Amino acid sequence: MSTSETSRYVRLRVDLVLEVDGPAELTEAAVDRIESDTSLPEEERTHARTAVVEDSAEALAYLVEPFDVVGTVPGIELVQASWSTEEIDYDPDAREWDGEDEDGGWEDDEDDRT
Repeated sequence: MSTSETSRYVRLRVDLVLEVDGPAELTEAAVDRIESDTSLPEEERTHARTAVVEDSAEALAYLVEPFDVVGTVPGIELVQASWSTEEIDYDPDAREWDGEDEDGGWEDDEDDRT
């Protein structure tokens, strides 16, 4: 298939599991980011501040910026991005975390995490 016959759009799915071993530092960094965001109206800033103080997953969501991941990759333009965070139970020995299906290929999750 030639380049002209393929789609110009690519969906990149990344599933990360992170261990929060410094919740206070994470929260502080998120609050700092919120305070420095001059485009955020005060009412939203107050809500965001409360959310990141109460939930490490929310704090992480305020600090992760998809553009930072792909912003310097040549030949692409970020068209759309969405992401979410959640606290989970994690067992590194559980089959669901190995990333490979029974055929040795990578699993293709049907849920949308983009």
